[in-house]
Amino acid sequence: MPVLRIYEHGEALSRAAAELFAEQARAAVADRGRFVVLLAGGSTPRRAYELLAEEPLVSRVPWPDCHFFWGDERCLPEGHQLRNETMARQALLDRLPIPTTQIHPIRYHQKPAQAASDYVTELRRFFAGQSPRFDLILLGLGDDGHTASLLPGSAALHEQEQWTAVTRRPEEPFSRVTLTVPLLNRGACTVFLVSGRGKAAVLQSIFGATDTQGTLPAQFIRPDRAEAVWLVDREAASLLEEGHGGG
Repeated sequence: MPVLRIYEHGEALSRAAAELFAEQARAAVADRGRFVVLLAGGSTPRRAYELLAEEPLVSRVPWPDCHFFWGDERCLPEGHQLRNETMARQALLDRLPIPTTQIHPIRYHQKPAQAASDYVTELRRFFAGQSPRFDLILLGLGDDGHTASLLPGSAALHEQEQWTAVTRRPEEPFSRVTLTVPLLNRGACTVFLVSGRGKAAVLQSIFGATDTQGTLPAQFIRPDRAEAVWLVDREAASLLEEGHGGG
């Protein structure tokens, strides 16, 4: 079973996530000389990123040895407020002395398929042609059960060969590029961040499922090294039964 940690409110959840980030970064750099993190987008991680850019945590992370990738991105121009990259830069990256060569965004120019292909090229270059393995993977959860941009019913959910895929919601005027399930299952540490009452029903579906395979996109994330860790605030956990743990 995944590890579930419940926090009283979003601030406590964010602080726990930021502290876990710092801990994983120090351990990875000590062990392998670098820390490679896959960032999540959405609103929930923002506060954790902000805390990482402030004391006491900012001094506890070996930033010169950190490399930043993204699990997914909206196909929108650089600097657009809906881009996951923009949020991470505002909350964290632009507040740190990190060389641009250590920041690896999913770039979009004109064609989503080209953006997906270009990111594979970037991953191959960084990981020297080997299958990517991340020291920390941060993921969110949509109220429909999606994670990264693996959307319910999307063919991308079942992609086993390609590292990236293009997805799109019918109601949105833009496509998305997402890493696929095989890559998202290759994390030394995989952490879901979930907050708000709007996530309570889907979280109940995930943790109440008797079928361990599951059909929601988030249930496809079954890391090959260790169980995923779910950091959840009390509102998101409001429909779960007692006894799942706390924080």
